[in-house]
Amino acid sequence: MAEYLPLLLFATVCLIMMAGYPVAFTLAGTALVFAVGGILSGTFDPAYLGAFPGRLFGTLSNTTLIAVPLFILMGVILEKSRIAEELLGSMAQLLGRLRGGLGISVVLVGMLLAASTGIVGATVVTMGLLSLPSMLQRGYNPSLATGTICATGTLGQIIPPSIALVLLGDILSSAYTQAQLNMNIFNPKTVSVGDLFMGAIVPGLLLVCLYLLYVAGYAWLKPEQAPPASDIERIETGPLLRGLLPPLLLIAVVLGSILAGAATPTEAAGVGATGALLLALLRGQMDRARLREVVRNTMEVTCMVFMILIGAAVFSLVFRGFGGEELIHGMFEQMPGGVAGATLVVMLVIFLLGFILDFIEITFVVVPIVGPILLAMGLDPVWLGIMIALNLQTSFLTPPFGFALFYLRGVAPPELPTAAIYRGVIPFIIIQLLVLVALWFWPELATWLPEQLQNK
Repeated sequence: MAEYLPLLLFATVCLIMMAGYPVAFTLAGTALVFAVGGILSGTFDPAYLGAFPGRLFGTLSNTTLIAVPLFILMGVILEKSRIAEELLGSMAQLLGRLRGGLGISVVLVGMLLAASTGIVGATVVTMGLLSLPSMLQRGYNPSLATGTICATGTLGQIIPPSIALVLLGDILSSAYTQAQLNMNIFNPKTVSVGDLFMGAIVPGLLLVCLYLLYVAGYAWLKPEQAPPASDIERIETGPLLRGLLPPLLLIAVVLGSILAGAATPTEAAGVGATGALLLALLRGQMDRARLREVVRNTMEVTCMVFMILIGAAVFSLVFRGFGGEELIHGMFEQMPGGVAGATLVVMLVIFLLGFILDFIEITFVVVPIVGPILLAMGLDPVWLGIMIALNLQTSFLTPPFGFALFYLRGVAPPELPTAAIYRGVIPFIIIQLLVLVALWFWPELATWLPEQLQNK
């Protein structure tokens, strides 16, 4: 019975979080209760908890994680200063007279907004408030409109630069180093957040292109359900360029500096946050009250992320203290299909956990457990990271529990049926599954670009 305590610990944490208790305190509190019980019964060595201060110091001194509050700040500024709203308006003006043009605008603007925030809820809610009323008013099929918004909102999982990839890259870096040390490789290779950004570009753009093809194809086959906007008459070049160019240039500078090796993700995040603030100030859209709101929202999200990180550190130490790592490793070795079978099982578990946990919890809790084991079995860390991100993105879209569906339901008109939202996301789920399958059979979709850029 004692050897299955790690699984019991994991299951208990999931059940308590499903009951609605705060994630960070659930992780740490449940782990400490199990640890006390293990100490009293002689099945847990308290020395594992003695490693917690070192873990905490390592988190505080990790410069990569400084990118998290800076990217959050950048995204919140773009949202609160109405720059994202103006970007959507400009794109709709440019493409709105085409069939499906408003839907295409939503995909493109949502991609940029998702890249800026990296938080599914923020993007879905923002795009739902900005674009859903316009799409419904102009005669769009409710399922097409809601499906497009939900799918676009989840792009923050895979489109760099995003918080999801920053956190996942940092965890995978530690897991990759640990995996090599476990294999007695004392001069380990490294993987960085920048590598994950590079690996995400091709799959992310492929996903966006397939979204655009679907919306355009739907509009071509059923023009009455994705009509052109009749209220857009003449395109004014000046306002159009003022709405489009500055945010596009800002995101291009942030991502381009990382890919070119001119800046680390942390440095690029600082440039992005500063640029977004200057952009808002120059447009006169950042007064003292709005700045106070931006800083408060940034602090709330940042505190949530780092509290979960601290709680996950306690959970990880207790899980390992009960022999959880050895238990999972043994289970993977006995699975039919070898590394492929183990990877499929992990992907299925992560997909199901995506119904009840956000990407932050899964990144901090699940990836440190299974990452070192899978990487020691020979998987490429960049490929594994992109597979996990795409997998979570699909999970957040899947009815009836997908997070993106709940977020949009919260801001959608009451008369819009939930069934229409569920129907709308089905084609996008199929698209994401096709990209996942393609990435499974052609890992080069994720690994080719990082190898090319590193060889220059």
